[in-house]
Amino acid sequence: MEKIKFQSDDETVEEFYIEEQTRIGGTAYLLVSDSQEEEATVYIMKDISEETSQEACYVMVEDEEELNAVFKVFEQMMEDVDFEY
Repeated sequence: MEKIKFQSDDETVEEFYIEEQTRIGGTAYLLVSDSQEEEATVYIMKDISEETSQEACYVMVEDEEELNAVFKVFEQMMEDVDFEY
């Protein structure tokens, strides 16, 4: 499973496992987990990088409305998986 490194505002670096990815309205989203265990916590990240950028820049989705909408898309994509975010 592919990993992504995420650097928070306080400069700490965490690694997440990419569970699924999708594009909604021209924005790329990732569904990531903090481990490969069954009890893993999942997060939704979105790409905020410029189109001309060589590297992707992802941030955690914090807006409740956006989070719920994107989460529903991932739930439909992965019907056989039961998660909590």
